[in-house]
Amino acid sequence: MLIALIVVEVLLMAAWPVALAIFLRRRWGLPWPGLIGGVVAFIGSQVVHLPLNAGLTALFRMSWMPKPSPAWALPFNAVVLGLTAGLCEETARYVVFRFWLKAARGWRAAVWYGVGHGGIESLLTGLLVAVTLVNMIVLRGLDPARLPVPPEQQAMVARQVAEFWNTPLYMPLLAALERGMAIILHLTLSTLVMWAVVRGKVWPLPAAIGLHALFNALAVYVNVTWGAMAAEGVLALLTPGCVALLWATRRRLSE
Repeated sequence: MLIALIVVEVLLMAAWPVALAIFLRRRWGLPWPGLIGGVVAFIGSQVVHLPLNAGLTALFRMSWMPKPSPAWALPFNAVVLGLTAGLCEETARYVVFRFWLKAARGWRAAVWYGVGHGGIESLLTGLLVAVTLVNMIVLRGLDPARLPVPPEQQAMVARQVAEFWNTPLYMPLLAALERGMAIILHLTLSTLVMWAVVRGKVWPLPAAIGLHALFNALAVYVNVTWGAMAAEGVLALLTPGCVALLWATRRRLSE
């Protein structure tokens, strides 16, 4: 049953952006470069984001940067992870709007870009889930002692495999729903950054960075503290606010 639900999860993660892209393409007829720009910007942001996180982790481990007290370690890590994600992705969004997609202006163009940015994230996440499922199916029937890993890591691998197959059945569907909410967030963030470019305002870009950081930090903190179900609940409570903000930017960018 878990395998079937994970397959559904992967299909939904692919279906959200594909269905939305097809719908908006037919409805608005916007050019493909706007969508492709979102894809390129997300991938480019991760080229900076992932090494940045790895570098910061190494600096803290080597005590080259001051570590927070154990009581503040989790909130500190959540905020740092949120800020690095927000800075890298929203800066990439701004660079693409400002220097590449110069003809793409307005609310619809921002939404179209957001489908590409959030959509490729959803597709790559689904691909990662699918690869993990295949690996776990293979590992399920293997003796950990036969794995090409050091003996001290065999117990950890066995524990990870057992935890995977004990995943609650509702989790795959929750994860797929989260990707849908994440795409809504990306649409909103794209319109905020477009507002900064079109209107020549400064504050919408920091606002987009802050909103992105807030979502990511809360997801990390709540997931570790109260579990995945609570984290998804918090994101679900915040998503209507994103929809309202998306509507507000539509009025501003259409004036």
